Amino acid sequence: MPVLLPTSSSRGRAGATRAAASDHAVIIAGGGPTGLMLAAELALAEVDVAILERRADHELVGTRAGGLHARSIEILDQRGIADRFLREGQIAQLAGFAWTRLDISDLATRHAYGLALRQSHIERILAGWVAELAVPVYRNCVVTGFAQDETGVDVTLAGDKTMRADYLVGCDGGRSLMRRAAGIDFAGSDPTLSNLMAEVEMSEEPAFGLRHDALGFHGLSKAESGRVLVVVTEATLERTGEPGLRDLSEALVAVYGTDFGLKNPAWISRFTDAARQAVSYRKGRVLLAGDAAHIHHSVGGQGLNTGVQDAVNLGWKLAQVVKGISPQILLDTYHTERHPVAARVLRNTKAQIALLRRAEDGLNAARETVSELLAMDEPRKRFGAMMSGLDIRYDLGEGHPMLGRRVPDLDLVVDGRPLRLFTLLHGAQGVLLNFGEARNFDIAPWTNRLSAINASYDGAWELPAIGQVNAPDAVLVRPDGHVAWVGDESESGLVEALTTWFGPAAVA
Repeated sequence: MPVLLPTSSSRGRAGATRAAASDHAVIIAGGGPTGLMLAAELALAEVDVAILERRADHELVGTRAGGLHARSIEILDQRGIADRFLREGQIAQLAGFAWTRLDISDLATRHAYGLALRQSHIERILAGWVAELAVPVYRNCVVTGFAQDETGVDVTLAGDKTMRADYLVGCDGGRSLMRRAAGIDFAGSDPTLSNLMAEVEMSEEPAFGLRHDALGFHGLSKAESGRVLVVVTEATLERTGEPGLRDLSEALVAVYGTDFGLKNPAWISRFTDAARQAVSYRKGRVLLAGDAAHIHHSVGGQGLNTGVQDAVNLGWKLAQVVKGISPQILLDTYHTERHPVAARVLRNTKAQIALLRRAEDGLNAARETVSELLAMDEPRKRFGAMMSGLDIRYDLGEGHPMLGRRVPDLDLVVDGRPLRLFTLLHGAQGVLLNFGEARNFDIAPWTNRLSAINASYDGAWELPAIGQVNAPDAVLVRPDGHVAWVGDESESGLVEALTTWFGPAAVA
């Protein structure tokens, strides 16, 4: 029976104002990085949100994700918590394509690097932040189904218990029950290869390094623990489920002729190159994020990062709908913006696997050609920006190159004082920035939803992989850090942008 006692001491920032009809405004099924990030975003917007998590704690067996890419670090910086992760991780150039390392140190961002940090640590730090925001987390809690109507969702738990919410978000992984119960198709391709990954001890000195052969790609390296980190392609797809020491030994022998005296595994996991994506990220009052919405091979390390960025795109939109600020149609922009991003991730992982998987002459030549191409500055910068998430642009129409892209963390001067732009996003609210002659924007109907600031900035406006762009007179920045409007002295289109992203003008 699930323990229906939250691990936080409060029902959340907005819990006192919730109607008795629902236990919470939003319930999130799944307390991994995506679910935790989404809960924090909603809590910052003072929405009563709770997490249902089947695990007793955030500890993980296995390596899972291994780090954060540059855009994810930027997102954490936008909320004022990036230092918590930077203190514990190791700054490194993590971006790569088909095992070709991509140096992004010259891209236009304050965080022109990745952060090597295991998912268990990422979850622990996020969980600490969520606890500070007083989000209740119900652990040992198994969701078995749900039923939705026009006003909310009844979530069924093991032990014949139920909870009701206005909205339910499935952040419950690639085998998502929420997705299946909602009847959302998970379109894509079946696996063509199977990899084992493990952290083990070996009594013999292993052959460290990477290799390709007729089976696929393999690698042996030293883990942080001093053990050996193994990645090996299996000879068959027939084996499924939880792998054991025998599976790993046989896979190593097939590739290296020996298992190097394999012993004492800390963990062993199996993953494939199955690539699938939910055809819709929303069905009524049920939404999907993270692996529940998209799965792909782990090459390039994009999975966790894509999920965290899903959460930041969805959180403020869902908050505005829950609070009655914006109509439900705003939630449709979550699918419209994030579905193409994940589709692109699926495409680039498929391309990488195609280049990596066999040691045939043609593929070897293709691999070498791509490696040569990525050694050139322009391709390196473009692929580096793609793999690190810095080049994401939401289609918000034609206009200035900034429109739809993440705003740079500019060193502003506001009221005579230096101020980093990301500081203005710590509370997950929008901001209207004027860089020209001081003026008062007429945003009275939206005053409680964003701030308007006169600022100055003397440097160049530069975008990763794009280069310098014309300095705008003014920009409207959404809570997720993406530019929703670029204006001039005429303020043309500003009211329309404010209405679209921050709801109709409030009536006094």
